[in-house]
Amino acid sequence: MIKSKLTVAVVATLALGYTSAYAQSTQTDASQQSTSQQSTDQAPDAAKAKKLQAVTVTGSLIPQTQIETATPTVTITADQLKARGFATVAQALQQSSNAVGSVTGPEAVGTFTQGAQTLSLFGLSPGYVKYLIDGRPMGNFPALYNGSDVFNNLSSIPVEMVDHIDILPGGQSSLYGSDAIAGVINIVLKKKIDAPVLDVRYGWNSNGGGAARRGYLADSFNVGKFNLIAGVQFESTQPIWAYDRSLTAQADLDAVGGPIAERDYLATDPTLGIDSYKFADPNNCANTTAGFGGTTGYRYRANSGNYCGSYYGEQAYVTLANESKTANLYTHATFDVNDNLQLYSDLLYNYQEQKYQPGGATDWLTSSSGLTFYDPIRAQYTDLQRIFSPEEVGGYQNSMNTQVENAYMFSLGGKGTFGQSNWDYDLGFTHSNDKTNERGYVAFTNPINTFFTNRVLGPDLTSTLGPDPDGYGVPVFEPNYAAFYTPITPAEYHSFTGYATTLGKTWDNMLRGQVTNASLFTLPGGDAGLAVVLEGGNQGWGYVPDPGYFNGDIYNYTADQGAGHRSRYAVTTELNFPLLQQLTVDVSGRRDGYEVSGHQVKHNTYTVSLEYRPFESLLLRGKYGTAFKMPTLADEYSGTSGYYSSVTDYYNCAKLGFTGPTLGQCPGVYSQASYFNSTSGNVNLKPITAKDWNYGVVWAPTSKLSVTVDYLHFDIRNEVGTVPPDTISQENSLCLQGILDPTTPSCINAINAITRNQFGAIEDIYTPNQNIARERVNAITANLNYQVDIGAYGSLSFSGSYSDELKHEEQPLAGDPFINYLDSPLYSTDFKTKANVSVTWSLGEWTTTLFANRDGRSPNYLATTLDNYSAPGTGYLAAWVTYNGSVQYSPTKNLTLSFLVNNLFNKMPPVDNSYPGYVFGPYNSANYSVYGRQLYLEATYKFGRPSAQ
Repeated sequence: MIKSKLTVAVVATLALGYTSAYAQSTQTDASQQSTSQQSTDQAPDAAKAKKLQAVTVTGSLIPQTQIETATPTVTITADQLKARGFATVAQALQQSSNAVGSVTGPEAVGTFTQGAQTLSLFGLSPGYVKYLIDGRPMGNFPALYNGSDVFNNLSSIPVEMVDHIDILPGGQSSLYGSDAIAGVINIVLKKKIDAPVLDVRYGWNSNGGGAARRGYLADSFNVGKFNLIAGVQFESTQPIWAYDRSLTAQADLDAVGGPIAERDYLATDPTLGIDSYKFADPNNCANTTAGFGGTTGYRYRANSGNYCGSYYGEQAYVTLANESKTANLYTHATFDVNDNLQLYSDLLYNYQEQKYQPGGATDWLTSSSGLTFYDPIRAQYTDLQRIFSPEEVGGYQNSMNTQVENAYMFSLGGKGTFGQSNWDYDLGFTHSNDKTNERGYVAFTNPINTFFTNRVLGPDLTSTLGPDPDGYGVPVFEPNYAAFYTPITPAEYHSFTGYATTLGKTWDNMLRGQVTNASLFTLPGGDAGLAVVLEGGNQGWGYVPDPGYFNGDIYNYTADQGAGHRSRYAVTTELNFPLLQQLTVDVSGRRDGYEVSGHQVKHNTYTVSLEYRPFESLLLRGKYGTAFKMPTLADEYSGTSGYYSSVTDYYNCAKLGFTGPTLGQCPGVYSQASYFNSTSGNVNLKPITAKDWNYGVVWAPTSKLSVTVDYLHFDIRNEVGTVPPDTISQENSLCLQGILDPTTPSCINAINAITRNQFGAIEDIYTPNQNIARERVNAITANLNYQVDIGAYGSLSFSGSYSDELKHEEQPLAGDPFINYLDSPLYSTDFKTKANVSVTWSLGEWTTTLFANRDGRSPNYLATTLDNYSAPGTGYLAAWVTYNGSVQYSPTKNLTLSFLVNNLFNKMPPVDNSYPGYVFGPYNSANYSVYGRQLYLEATYKFGRPSAQ
C-alpha cells in the first residue's frame, strides 16, 4: 500500500507536462507494455501497482519498481516534444525549467561554435552536464565552445527517433563518472515500432527565412529470434538573416543618444582619444552611396568625428539561423540466442551540413595589418578601416562558412542471466566518432595588404622623407584617399579572399561489463539489490586548422588547435537496501582513473540517498554525494592560439570621462578596440570536484495528481576556464583606477593580462586555462502534474515546472572574495527563475496543447558593463513569456495530422535600449531569440493496423 499511489500517480501522468518521473533508459518490450498498461488503466489499487515490472531507470544501475526515487527526474516524452511545438531536441531541452543559464548558439554571431547548440543547467558550465544516448556516453563535438571547452552538440540529434528524454539535476558522478556535476541528460531512442511509419513536416517563419522540410521513415523486422528496428530522418532548413528581422536589420534607433552608423570608410588618428576621426574623402562620400542598398553616406559620431557609413551595415548581413541539411540513420537489433543470452547492437549515424555567415571576412584595417602609418601631408598618424558592402562582395550569401559533421555511435554486446539465478549481466563495447570539416571564408594577408598598398597607400617613403616625427617606428605613406573612399568590385574582392579548411575529430572507445542482482537478499522492506560495473577505454581529440591561421597567411583571424588522447578506467558499485517498507537506502561509489601524458590521475566519488514513505501518498527524499569533471582533452592539450576581436577599452574610455550612461559616446577607437585574444592548454590541470546534496518531497494524493519540490546545492572547486576578455577589460579599468584593490590576485591578473601598444591601446588579452577556485549554487525546483476527466468533453491534462536559482556565487581565484552572480551582472546574465506550464485537452480524435514558457528577468546591457543596478540607466529586463501551441487530429487510426506553432504570438526579446547606438540587434543572443513565430504542418501515417497495446 505504501508504494501504490506514488507509483500509479506518476505513471498515470506520463502524458502530461515535463513529468517528474519515468527515467527509463533501456527497456524490454515487456517492460514497455507493462508501463503502457499502467498508464492506460491508471489503476489506483496497490495490487496492480505492485505488478509493475522492475525496469532500469536513469539514476540507478539496479532495476526499480519505484519510478520516483531519491533522484529528481524530469521526463519529456516523444508525444510532448511534438505537442509543445518543439522542432528539435535542443529546443526542448533549452526550454526546460532547469536550463536557466546563458548559452551561445547560431544567433551568437562570430562565436566559435555557431554551428552547434547546447544548454546550461542552473547557470553552470555546459560541460558540467553528462549526456547519454540509451545510457551510454554521447561523443563530444570537436570544435570548442567559447574557444576552450569540449562539449556535446545537440543540433543533429534526430527528434523523430527519440522515445523520451530524462533530465536528472544534481551530481551523478558516482554512477556516471566525469562531467556529471550539474546533472545527467539521457536521450532514449525508440526500441519498438508497431508498424511502418512515415512522417513528413513542412515549416515556415511568419517573419521570413527559416523554412524547414523534414521526412522520417521507420519500420521493424522480425525473423525468428532476430529483431531489427531501423529509421531514417532527412531535414533541410533555410537560413534566417539579420536583415529578416526589424530588430536586427539596422542600428538601434531607440538607443540612448540615437543610432550610430557603421564605420565603413574610416580614417582615424590612433594617438588621439577625442575627435580621433580624421575625415579624408575629397568627394564627401559621394562615391560610397551605393553601398548597403544605397544607404551609405556622410556620418558623424559624437566625440569622434566624420566618416562614411551606413545604419544598415555588415551586422545586418549575418545569419542568425544556419542553413542546414541533415540526414540520420538509427538501427537497433537484437538476437535471442537462448533464454539466458541476448545479443544486441545499436547504430546512430548523423550527417549534417551547415552554412552560416558570421561576418568578419569583409574588413580591412591597417591596425590589424601592421600598417598604421604617418601621413606627412596631413601631419598625423593614421589608421584606415574598410568594411565591404554586399555590392562589393557580390552578395554575402556567396561567402558563407560551411561546416560538415559526420558522427556515429556504435554499440555491440550481449546481456542476459546466469542460469536460473538472480544475477544479470551486460557486456558491451561502444565506439563513438565525430568528424567535422569546417571551411571558413577568409581574406589572405599578403594579397589583401598588397591590394590596398598598391591601390591606396603607395610606396613607403620613410627612406625618402625620414622616419615618423614621434619615433613610433611606423611607415610613412602619402595615401590616395580618393581611391580609399571608392568601392571595389566583386572580382577585386575575390582576388584576395577564399576558403580555409579546419579538420576536427573526437573518438571514444569503452568496454563495459555489469553484473546486477535485484534480489540479493531479503530485508523487511523488500529485496536488497547490488550492481557492479567495470569499464575501460580511451578517448582522443584533435582540431587542426589551416596553417595560415597561425603563420599569418590568413588575415585578421587565428584559431584554436591541439590534439591529445588518454586512457581511462572505472569501477562502480551500487547497493540498494529497503530497510523498512517505509525506508530505503541507496549507496553508490565509483573510482575513476586516467592516464594523461604519462601521469596517473585518480578520483573517487560516492553518493548516499534516502527514500522515506511515511504513508502511501508521500515520499520524502534526500541525497548527499560528490561529483567531478576531468579536464577535457582540449583543456589539457590545446596549443597556444587565439582570435582577433573587438572589446571596449574601459580604461581609456574612463580616462576621457566616458562611463555609465555616457559610455556609448566613447570614441570608437576605444569603444570598439581591436585586439588579439590568446590562450593555451595545461596538462597539469587538476580535476574539477564538487559536493552536492538535495532533499525534497513527492506528494501523490490521487492517481491523477503528483507534486514534487526539491532543493539542490552544488559546491564546486578547481573549475577550469578562462576569464572573458570584456570582463578582464572592465576589471583592468577598475583596478587601474583604484576602484578595486589593485593588490588582490584578481587585479594583479587583470592588469598583467592586457598588453597595450605604443599608443596605450589594448593590443593583446591573455586568457589561459586555469583552475578557478570555487563556485556555489543553491536552487529549488518544483513540478506539478494533474489530469481530470470532464466527461463528454474529454479530458484535461495540466503540468507545470519551475526553477529558482536562490544563490550563485563564484570565487574567481583563491584569496578573492566571492562574487554574487545574482547581484553582479558583469559576471552573469543568467535567468534567476524559469517556469513553464502546459495544458492539453483531448476529445476523441482531437488533441490540443498550449505550452507557455517564462524566462525570468535578466540584467540590461548597461548593468553588465557597470556591474551594478544602481547607476542611472541600469536595471532589469522584464520577464520573457512565449507560447507554443498544437492541434492534432486523427481522421483514421493510421493517420494523424498536426498543426504546430512555436512562439504563438511572435514575441520578440525585451527591449534593451541601453546598448550603444552602433549595435545591430540590441538583445542578449545568449538568452533570447529573434526567430519569432514558427509554424509547422505535419502528417504521420502508420501503414497497416497498429497492434493492440
